[in-house]
Amino acid sequence: MAAGIGAAGADDFPLSGNYTQNVLCKGDGTDPVSVRVKISPQEIVSNVGTCTILDTTHDAGTYAVRVECKFPSGPLMGNLSFTPKPDRTIDFVDRDGNYKAVLHPCPN
Repeated sequence: MAAGIGAAGADDFPLSGNYTQNVLCKGDGTDPVSVRVKISPQEIVSNVGTCTILDTTHDAGTYAVRVECKFPSGPLMGNLSFTPKPDRTIDFVDRDGNYKAVLHPCPN
C-alpha cells in the first residue's frame, strides 16, 4: 500500500490528517463518528468504510486518488479528487460527481 503514492513519500502527501465532512471540526472528541475522516498516505477511513490508496497524482492543485474500498457488499474500485483550498479545507468529489463534500481539518 505504501507504494500507492508512487515516488512520493508521507512527507509529500499534504492530505494526511483528521477531518470532518461538511461541518467544522471541534477536535475535542465530540465530533460525530458519522462525519469523521482520517487520511494517510496509505488509506482513507470514514464512516462508509476503509479505502486503500492505490495511486495518487497531483495536477494543477488537485490530487487524483485511485482507491479500492472495502464495503460490506464487497470491494469497489474508485477515483477521487481532493482540492486543497487556502482556508485549509479540502473540496472532495468522486469521479462521477455522485458525492461531494468539504473536508474541514481538525486541530492537531
